[in-house]
Amino acid sequence: MKLANLTAALLLAGCVSVPAIDPALLPAKADTFREAQRDARTFAAPQAEGAWWRAFNDPVMASLVERSLSANNSIHVAAARLAQARALARSTDAQRMPQLGVGAGAARFSDLSTGQRATTAGTAGANLSYEIDLFGRLAEATRAASLDAQSREALLASTRLLVQAEVVQSYLLLRALDTERALVRDTVTAYRASLSLTERRHAAGDVAELDVARVRTEVAATEAEAIALDRRRVEVEHALAVLVGESASKFQVGERDWDTRLPVIPAGVPSVVLERRPDVAAAERMMRAAQARVGVAKAAWFPSFSLTADGGFASADLGDVFKWSSRAWGVGALLSLPVFDGGRRQAEVERSGAELEAALGQYRDQVLVAFRDVEDQLSALRLLSLQAHAQASAVDSARRT
Repeated sequence: MKLANLTAALLLAGCVSVPAIDPALLPAKADTFREAQRDARTFAAPQAEGAWWRAFNDPVMASLVERSLSANNSIHVAAARLAQARALARSTDAQRMPQLGVGAGAARFSDLSTGQRATTAGTAGANLSYEIDLFGRLAEATRAASLDAQSREALLASTRLLVQAEVVQSYLLLRALDTERALVRDTVTAYRASLSLTERRHAAGDVAELDVARVRTEVAATEAEAIALDRRRVEVEHALAVLVGESASKFQVGERDWDTRLPVIPAGVPSVVLERRPDVAAAERMMRAAQARVGVAKAAWFPSFSLTADGGFASADLGDVFKWSSRAWGVGALLSLPVFDGGRRQAEVERSGAELEAALGQYRDQVLVAFRDVEDQLSALRLLSLQAHAQASAVDSARRT
């Protein structure tokens, strides 16, 4: 009766509770973005995830993005980390299964004190062991490893999205540089024509030499600007080569006028946009995994209960090892509980608790960064639209001048 009561008490105490996360510590989600309220335009609903770069309707851009997805080294590293995490999750889960092993051996020995002649003993058998997870230690370890794998999966998606965005941004910058370089080259041609006219006027005594020097200065400064743009284009092209996983010495994107159609970027709502961000999902999974590991550390304070069984054959004569009369077997149960470990278990609980606090802080920071990124881009859309309108007025005035 006393043993039954003790077992029941252990079972009740063994339900190790994973520490709950205070909702007040989690970042609050807003109903809308501030920049979206400032912008009077109506945004479309968020589009489904997928080949979002095809909305630009640029075959060259689409080809570069697809090449990067298959050859980018950062994506390969992230994929390998995911495979590693999944393998670790399977290895952790395997500890909850029965463990079966087989073995065989032979030994030759003699007892000199009795003068017994040397004899040979042979053994062959199998052993079976199984740890009963009374206190949830193995289950929490499995859950933590599974969450780690999910986090790595989200990080892989985040890496892919980051590479896609960098390829698109680099390509658009390349096309913008092509357009700007063409404009500057035309300006150089116009300034050279103006210089030729001014030199003829100076030769005819119509203008002073100072006017010639001023025009020459403008020509030289514009030529220097054109060379700087050439250098900038080469650097962007080399960066694009690294993104697509190719050598910069063999990679080249031909010059072309800007004809890429810029799509309207949907704003959506915070809860939808943030949930679609893989970096936020990865941070959330890492926090949950750290939470599960606190339960694993607490479970170390409770006993571990294992069942063992072995069976096989043993004989002093190798020829009789596999005879039925040489069979042997045994079963057992082991209940173990460390009594004194120098504070190791308590230190592990404190370490896992600190890891949870760090993961929670990283999750909060990642959500805040996500809000900042969305607000930045929405404000950029609004302010760049105003800037484009003002620049168009300046172009009209310059054309008339």
